[in-house]
Amino acid sequence: FRMFDSNASGGVSNNWAAQPEGTETGETSSSAWHSGHPQAYQGPGAEDDEWDEEWDDVKSSGGYAESEAGEGGAINRGGAHGSSMKIALNKFPGFSKSGPELYLLSKQPAKGTRLPVYGGEAGPVWAYPDYQLDCVVADPKKGTKMYGLKSYIEYQVTPTTTNKPVNHRYKHFDWLYERLLDKYGSAIPIPCLPDKQVTGRFEEEFIKMRMERLQGWMTRMCRHPVVSSSEVFQLFLSYKDEKDWKMGKRKAEKDETVGVMIFSTIEPEGLPDLDLIEVEQKCEQFNRFTRAMDDGVKDLLTIGNEHWKRCTGPLPKEYQRIGKAFQNLSSVFNSSGYEGEATLTDALTAAGKTYEDIAQMVAEQPKKDLHFLMETNNEYKGLLGCFPDTIGVHKAAIEKVKEADKLVATGKITTSEKITMSKRASTMSYALQAEMIHFHTNRIYDYNKVMQQYLEQQVKFYEMIAEKLRHAHSQFTTM
Repeated sequence: FRMFDSNASGGVSNNWAAQPEGTETGETSSSAWHSGHPQAYQGPGAEDDEWDEEWDDVKSSGGYAESEAGEGGAINRGGAHGSSMKIALNKFPGFSKSGPELYLLSKQPAKGTRLPVYGGEAGPVWAYPDYQLDCVVADPKKGTKMYGLKSYIEYQVTPTTTNKPVNHRYKHFDWLYERLLDKYGSAIPIPCLPDKQVTGRFEEEFIKMRMERLQGWMTRMCRHPVVSSSEVFQLFLSYKDEKDWKMGKRKAEKDETVGVMIFSTIEPEGLPDLDLIEVEQKCEQFNRFTRAMDDGVKDLLTIGNEHWKRCTGPLPKEYQRIGKAFQNLSSVFNSSGYEGEATLTDALTAAGKTYEDIAQMVAEQPKKDLHFLMETNNEYKGLLGCFPDTIGVHKAAIEKVKEADKLVATGKITTSEKITMSKRASTMSYALQAEMIHFHTNRIYDYNKVMQQYLEQQVKFYEMIAEKLRHAHSQFTTM
């Protein structure tokens, strides 16, 4: 069992939560724009009628506190995704009227790649690859179609396995999300993509924000051993040409091992069958933790958002007022006509300018530290929002197994089928446990890293302020 060592936020250092009041926003060099990527295949669907729907044209809100990702979970995607997900629910067997009994009572042979679960030191674990997959989402470029009537942004995605870039539009990421959700959503929380947007879609700040969050989403998918090794994910990262993409796309859309049937591919290796009481206890334990963490993350996001607004608004203005007051007092002293005034008035003026400098530093600081903390929490908010749906599948399965004796008594199932249901509920539990261990190990890694980064920047920030104040202090003399 090994950890994936990747930056949850994608390692991009720009701020998208708010713009400091009265301060300059970072200008973006036009060199970030390219007319094309001749070394990369230009992406599927440029001339493909199947991809003509303008999926990007949907309104959404931005920011941290207002994000919808963590409210309804992956299955009930908030905002603009709501209507499309109602359609997806209808084709998602794991969440249909039949529910988990599709798997619990299935007589169909398992299809698809086997997903082993092993016993680890902390409990059941997925099979982790020896090579850590990662990818870079970069180099956004603007493309057009229909003789320039429609525009879109394309991102270059380069996997570490091939180091060969491929290009994807946002709607291709959305297609990948839908496929992963259909296939794995019953067993693995698949977080939503960054929100869609109509207005400002081609503004550089928005494009950079979306690219950073797409990077974070792809990094998280790369870190998951089941998702990253899946055929559809590998297709997305390394298709050879448009023909290869289309064939892979159609194959993925015809995949029958979706919804709860994904559990038919899971094989606990050398692990004993669990009894129903233990299965239920594990499920409830994870349910309590994810709900509590969801509350904690949302609380931190709310407080962080308030702090960001204060740092970029009222707080710098207070420092500016202090600085102006010192400089005004210096001007008054200067008017005294007393010859021994210069040292004091110069020091007062310098102190005033120091506080004006501090005001600017305070306004710019959230981009250097709070941004990353907020991005990580925003990402976890989206991830935690998926757990109620995933855990709900397990709870429904447990209830079905509890009904087994009654079903046998009424002749609806056989005793053999009852035993099979119990064994399969045990398999589902091992999958949930493996997923929670993956979640916990990544959570511990991510929060250690982001808190170190946040506090390191805070230390630098206050050291810089202390140095400025020490210099201002040194300008004053005593008789």
